[in-house]
Amino acid sequence: MPVEIVVKDACVTVGEGPHWDEASKTLYYVDIYANSVFRCNSVTKEVQKITLDNTIGFVIPSKKGGVIIGLGQTISHLDWDTKKVTVLHEVDQDKPTRFNDGKCDARGRLWAGTVGMENPPGIIEKGQGSLYSFDTDGSVKKHLEKLDCANGLAWSADNKSMYFIDSIPRCIYVFDYDLNSGTIKNQQTLIKFEPETESILGVPDGMTIDTNGKLWVAFFFGGRVVQFDPDTGKTMSVIHMPAHRTSSCCFGGTDYDEMFVTCSRYGCPDEELSKYPLSGSVFKVTDLEAKGNPAVQFEG
Repeated sequence: MPVEIVVKDACVTVGEGPHWDEASKTLYYVDIYANSVFRCNSVTKEVQKITLDNTIGFVIPSKKGGVIIGLGQTISHLDWDTKKVTVLHEVDQDKPTRFNDGKCDARGRLWAGTVGMENPPGIIEKGQGSLYSFDTDGSVKKHLEKLDCANGLAWSADNKSMYFIDSIPRCIYVFDYDLNSGTIKNQQTLIKFEPETESILGVPDGMTIDTNGKLWVAFFFGGRVVQFDPDTGKTMSVIHMPAHRTSSCCFGGTDYDEMFVTCSRYGCPDEELSKYPLSGSVFKVTDLEAKGNPAVQFEG
């Protein structure tokens, strides 16, 4: 599967949260610890950047205009034209965390998780994270707590299953999902990556799902995106990336047959940067023999 560069050296810390916006043919992504959010126009190739005053974990276009971002411990609205930030909700005020990955379900309801701060890079205090939903009426629910690193999210085509990654225990979980109420139950471990695979695979991070219901997972410290069959837990295909700290992926492009992949250069030693000089870039993968669905914007 061919891999090409979309934006070279796009991020100076952790590139994350790719989101393809169909209406504008634009790829959004964030640079977490550089406090920056980007949008790359696929037609003009122009890259726009806004830097704020806190970490940014995710970016999702809003139906009302602008984007919803995970800014520090807040879910906030960013008006792209004026750069005005409006805090919509704040969480975890009793502990040092930040928002990490976020995604909307089929109703346009936002789901997003938190994680303890890294100090030093790559070392996260365990058990500090939670998983929240932010409904279109502005209400917030906490669904899970004592997570190590809340990460990738995806839903099955029938919206009856929600997939979720907690990175540090290296688990992909699946829940029964009620789309109407936005609730989860019956948590099960879909895939538990055994310790002996960590030196090769790395840590499961961001995730997306294709039109056939197969999961695609980016592996941090693994330099790869892996396609899994959620029914069997078996590996179906592997994309080897020119960056060791692969962080997330999403489908996009005119026919949703392209995959955009982000990665990190945060804390990379010189030896790693010498081997992977494109760390921090944004990539596009083609000839996947798979397609994705349009990403859902926030409907609130």
